Amino acid sequence: MPNGLKTALLLGLMSGVLLMIGELVGGANGLIIAFVFAGLMNLGSYWFSDKLVLRMYRAKEVGQGHPLYQMTERLSRQANLPMPKVYIIPDASPNAFATGRNPEHAAVAATEGIMQVLSQHELEGVIAHELAHVKHRDILISSVAATLAAVIMMTARMAAYAGMFAGGRDDRDGQSNPIALLGMMILAPFAAMLIQAAISRSREFAADAGGAQIAGSPYGLADALRKIDAASKRVPLDANPATAHMFIVKPFAGGGLLSLFSTHPPTEARIQALLGGAR
Repeated sequence: MPNGLKTALLLGLMSGVLLMIGELVGGANGLIIAFVFAGLMNLGSYWFSDKLVLRMYRAKEVGQGHPLYQMTERLSRQANLPMPKVYIIPDASPNAFATGRNPEHAAVAATEGIMQVLSQHELEGVIAHELAHVKHRDILISSVAATLAAVIMMTARMAAYAGMFAGGRDDRDGQSNPIALLGMMILAPFAAMLIQAAISRSREFAADAGGAQIAGSPYGLADALRKIDAASKRVPLDANPATAHMFIVKPFAGGGLLSLFSTHPPTEARIQALLGGAR
């Protein structure tokens, strides 16, 4: 299934979960309230998430004299994108991300650690990957998915309190439905996290392929992913879990069942996809 269609279906599924919770808690009125609430949260995320995350990681903007700016400028021209703002994050852990509500208001940020660990060829692959996120408008998609997931979790928690005091309403007979409320309270947050993670993994594969196209070769990015994955385990990034999906390699370790909730595909799978496409 194409990544764009898969993302649209997953976002639709997540929205459906939210609306189901709203209807279960408050009937038709609850459904409308949930829809409006989700819309307001997404609007706020669209306009302000970039500023918040850059401030969170103490990112400092760099100008035309900086090598990272010059590299980003050249790759932006190759990608036919407006020049984004460029930031350096004062952290020894190697990682990078892109943010901003659209290509005209985008930013690319890289840690000090990634610039020390990678060669120029590898760093070009990373920046090209981030520019592919900008080109695909993945920042907006990820922000919407993360916001919907947060709203679902919060609404489920509110539903739990509502069930404690009033009980859920079944519109067919007007009776409370505490079993449905309990099931929703437990399952909805897990469903939201699973869907958000699946959306993020899908977009990473697409950005890898797009980055290889912008850079003109998949090998720099493939080598970079291998290095970043190994180095970030030795020097982990002190990252907020809510922003984990933004980074090129996940800041947190996790395997087994936890991989279902991972915002990134396994690094080896990404490398195989990149090199497989180069054959």
